[in-house]
Order: sequence, then structure tokens, then C-alpha cells
Amino acid sequence: MTREGALTVIVAVVVVLIGLGVWAWRRRTRRDAAPLIQPGELPADAAIVATFDALYVATTKHDTPLERIAAPGLGFRSKAGVTVADAGVAIDLTGQDRFVLTTDRIVDAGQSTVAIDRVVEPGGLVRIAWRTDAHTVVDSYFRPQDAPARALADAVSGILTSTQTGTDE
Repeated sequence: MTREGALTVIVAVVVVLIGLGVWAWRRRTRRDAAPLIQPGELPADAAIVATFDALYVATTKHDTPLERIAAPGLGFRSKAGVTVADAGVAIDLTGQDRFVLTTDRIVDAGQSTVAIDRVVEPGGLVRIAWRTDAHTVVDSYFRPQDAPARALADAVSGILTSTQTGTDE
């Protein structure tokens, strides 16, 4: 085979792979076209527990960290501000409206090591499992920038514990 023939084969394979990737992403965005949650704000009287600067990594199907959900506003990584309050968790993603995960929506919070294409040290990501507007459970992953992942996970777990027991911890 000549050099030109080999180059033609390589270019053809690359074009086919790019085409398949675009086709798959368009199919996924059509599947996930409905918003998972409506924009909102914390109640005015909510007591702020902690705030964190973080990297939003992804939202995935519950307990399936490699199955990205491409819902509006949640399909791509971005910087995030995470505000933990006694009423819930407010999430500010760059370029998106704020949304609030009220304590009744949050199923669990913990640490994780892998989500989609992000692998970090053990426990370096925070996973917040929450119920969507359609009442399905999804997992959102965050990588805190200025604090350990344990601090964010504990802050979210703390508001769940105080809500479930009726105490103000």
C-alpha cells in the first residue's frame, strides 16, 4: 500500500469515528431532553451550613457512574458553587440557573473515586444521589477545589441527619 493509500484509510477511519461520536451524543441528548430539575432558590430563612467551590463532573444514572445523563444544563463539566444549607443544597453551575436539591430530594451523599472519565484518588469525588422532578434517582459528582471531599460529603450528610431526626445539629 502506498503512503497516500494508508493516509486515505486513516482519514476515513477518523471521519467514521467522529461521525459515530456525534451520532451517539445527539441520540443521548434527545433521550435526556427533559430537564431533571427546575431552577430555584433556597428559602430566605435558610441557615447556611457551608459553601464550597467545586468542579461539577457529571450526573449519571443512579449507581451507574459511567452512564452520563445529558439533560439540559447537566451534560458538561463546569465550575460550580455548592451551598449547603439546612433546607437543602444550592448548586450554581457556570452559565446555568441555580437549582436547589431540597432535603426531601436528597437520597444520599458520600465519596467516590470514579465518574465518567474522571478518576481521582480514593474518595476524591463527592456523590450526591437525588430525586429528579420525575422521581427517578440520579447521582451528581463534584470535586471540591478548596476543601477535602470529606468536608462536602459530611456537610450534606449532616443536613440529612438533622432533617430525619428533627434536630438542629
